[in-house]
Amino acid sequence: MTTSEGEQGGGAGAQRTPAGGGAARPEERLEQAVRAAEQALIEFEIAVETFRVEVENFSRLHEQKLGPLYARIEELDARILEAKASRSDDPEDRRRADEARARLLPIPGVEELMNGWMDGDGLFPEATAMLTDQPVRPPQRVRPSEEARKLYRDLARKAHPDLAQEDEERARREEFITRVNAAYARGSETELRELAEEWAAGPELKRVPSAADELYARLEWLSRRKELLTVVAKNLEDSAIASMLRLAPDDPDRLLEDIAAQLQADVAEREAQLAALRD
Repeated sequence: MTTSEGEQGGGAGAQRTPAGGGAARPEERLEQAVRAAEQALIEFEIAVETFRVEVENFSRLHEQKLGPLYARIEELDARILEAKASRSDDPEDRRRADEARARLLPIPGVEELMNGWMDGDGLFPEATAMLTDQPVRPPQRVRPSEEARKLYRDLARKAHPDLAQEDEERARREEFITRVNAAYARGSETELRELAEEWAAGPELKRVPSAADELYARLEWLSRRKELLTVVAKNLEDSAIASMLRLAPDDPDRLLEDIAAQLQADVAEREAQLAALRD
């Protein structure tokens, strides 16, 4: 997240001893502090965005891969209760069976009401994508490849909007980094390489030293931005999906496979139970 102490010391020494042997001006030391704060904030944002992508990808893949298995288990549970009720003819068994079946039925009229945007299980993926500007195509894995992660980090460090000093430059960077984030969320190495080439061919950032009052204002803004990111990071850490990710920090994709295997075993067990009740 930060440079080594040796690198920091060398950089600081260079700043302390400008040409002519005199001490660095207060504005120079302040500007150095601002640049260090900018780089630290960018590294923090990269870490938060990387984790956010993993949380969102895990959530989407969890629903995509495991949702049908959960639905199958719920359907089998309802059938088992219905078979038991048919055997016992007990009103209480029938009530439990009816409640289980009712939980699986779609809400009447929802799809017509939402004009094809929604069914009993919620918004269609395409509708969600339209509303959130997220790609419809699901991610292939929870954690993008190491190469995609490297490309993303390099691009974020070079093109981050926080490095802009003018509104026009900030707007250009914000639009570009939005595309970088989307490509990273999809885990597309090809798109990230194309974006890296595009950035390299674009206009070069010219950094102009700011006046002291502007530098102080910049430090205050960076501090507020860090506080906001801290809240975002905490919300991600406290989520249920993050708790699942912590069970397999080195290989979250394998965790999905393990859960799927357990669910498939649960399905087989219920199918056998249902078959026994029907014999």
